[in-house]
Amino acid sequence: MPIGIMINVLSVAIGGIVGSIVGHKLSLDFKEKLNMIFGVCAMTMGVSLITEMYQMSAVIFSIVVGTALGLAIHFGDKVAALCGQMERIVSRFVTQKESDITVEEFRSTLITIIVLFCASGTGIYGSIVEGMTGDHSILISKSILDFFTAIIFACLLGYVVSAIAIPQFIIFMILFVLAGFIYPLTTPEMICDFKATGGVLLLATGFRMIRVKMFPTADMIPAMVLVMPVSWFWTTYLTF
Repeated sequence: MPIGIMINVLSVAIGGIVGSIVGHKLSLDFKEKLNMIFGVCAMTMGVSLITEMYQMSAVIFSIVVGTALGLAIHFGDKVAALCGQMERIVSRFVTQKESDITVEEFRSTLITIIVLFCASGTGIYGSIVEGMTGDHSILISKSILDFFTAIIFACLLGYVVSAIAIPQFIIFMILFVLAGFIYPLTTPEMICDFKATGGVLLLATGFRMIRVKMFPTADMIPAMVLVMPVSWFWTTYLTF
């Protein structure tokens, strides 16, 4: 039973609802400063995962090539279109409050949290591990940060944050079901490099959250697909 996935999805959904309800009671300055703290937390998680890297060359190659592929196929634009569609669907059922940020900032922030909730190395790896071993501790730990992050983002964006739980559930459940096929094909080195790549995405996401640099985090997602086979090839044939 995917206990960790269910807890993680509920943490985003409930956090989004709570933030939407209490958001008007918090000042914009308070929300922005607290958002910076969560950005630093995301960066800290990213750094901790990067330290587990085994083949730096494989990770860097995967990130560069994967991002280039994402930019070439306009993967980020497709994610942005999904964000717009999610916003329209939610607005049919719930009246969205007037936002304190511009439309461009709204969509940029929405892309950031979709990557953070749905495509982080911790979430993907945690789903695979739970599907293979039943260990849900990784996803439960992630849920704590996701809950409070969802509250803060929902203060800015509204109920659309809760809707992110839907694609998150779909992605994590697919990985959970496929884990029996994926996990036996991996090695400890591949897992370390996979987590490190997810750590780079979290680091880039953190920079976006604190608005230092708007990295193309959505376009970086294909790197998560490339890194394990690249790591295996690098370790098997290019390490002497």
